[in-house]
Amino acid sequence: MSNVFGAIDTAGSGLVVYRKWLDAVSDNIANINDVRPTSGPAFQARYVVAQADEFGRGAKVGGIALGKAEGRLTYQPDHPLADANGMVRLPDIELSDQMTQLILAQRGYQANLAVVDRVHDAYSQALTLGTR
Repeated sequence: MSNVFGAIDTAGSGLVVYRKWLDAVSDNIANINDVRPTSGPAFQARYVVAQADEFGRGAKVGGIALGKAEGRLTYQPDHPLADANGMVRLPDIELSDQMTQLILAQRGYQANLAVVDRVHDAYSQALTLGTR
């Protein structure tokens, strides 16, 4: 039975990591058009840093890495935050990259959830063996 609970623990830790990754990607996408003045930093993309847990039986979020604060300068002279040269600062985030990250995180989350479901079903079946 310890293998059953070990599998659930391992897949459960993966669910947490992938959920944090999904949260980071959705935050990045939500702020992809966040305009800032050139005098300040741009929105910094969030990237989840995953690592093995201390027991080596799963994963955990080791931290969050931030993207470049410089962002990219864009010419938008009509924007209220534009400087004297008409420039504003946007995040250095590519939507296509974020969509790829989103798909990877979704599939990882779904795979770990499928493991939890299968282990749960196997455990439930094992419990019914003694009742037949």
